[in-house]
Amino acid sequence: MSRLIDKLNRVSQTVPQPMGFMVAQPVSPKPKLLLIASLTQVNVDGLADYVAGADGGLSHIHQSSEAKALQEVSQAISDIPWGVWLKDSGQPEIKQITKIGCDFMVFPAAKTSLAILQNEAVGRILEVEASLSDGLLRAINELPVDAVLIASELREDYFLTWYHLVLFQHFTNLLTKPLLVSISSNVTANELQALWETGVDGVIVEVEARQPAGRVSKLRQAIDKLTFPSQHKRGKAEALLPRIGGEPSTVTIEEEEEGEE
Repeated sequence: MSRLIDKLNRVSQTVPQPMGFMVAQPVSPKPKLLLIASLTQVNVDGLADYVAGADGGLSHIHQSSEAKALQEVSQAISDIPWGVWLKDSGQPEIKQITKIGCDFMVFPAAKTSLAILQNEAVGRILEVEASLSDGLLRAINELPVDAVLIASELREDYFLTWYHLVLFQHFTNLLTKPLLVSISSNVTANELQALWETGVDGVIVEVEARQPAGRVSKLRQAIDKLTFPSQHKRGKAEALLPRIGGEPSTVTIEEEEEGEE
């Protein structure tokens, strides 16, 4: 399985506490909120300082020729899983990209060929529009993808609003798969707390050479200091069954016993 998807599943799932007087087995600390560094330009020189503290690295791939640079990066910084963010790649490019040994892929639903299904070892993160209907959101639960991403256009004046919280909460109410969102690297600790409380499992932050090298590391420290509840406030996607006629009749235990006598 993908290393990043394994981490993501640990974040989204609640591990029950042992009952009784049994001695709890030591377990590895559970990640609080997944942090992925997204690179608009891949450059090995000094990259370790930019992605320090991240749970994974993500490179934007527009052409198959850029895949070689990603391969060099993943070999130079192998302590975190690396993935590709496909933008406008067609089927021939996808086949070449899958050969570089990336850990996961992020791909837009409307522009990506089904050729990525050929590599089952790579984690699949489906990028969707925020305007997706409820019916299509529920349909994602049955697709062979590991997680869902709501990507935002991160302009210089971008900031999180209450509408974002409403949107993210709506998605987590309908999805049974982990949810990722793309945000600015200037996000505050309080905003990260609010995102987690709506059910967000991980954030993707953009890393650029003009930014301070330790920005991702500071975000990791902020996440680790936050106090998260033991369980996500994630809703459950339930099927809505049509009701025929009036109110459904209920049969009580007394009525059944009287009928038997």
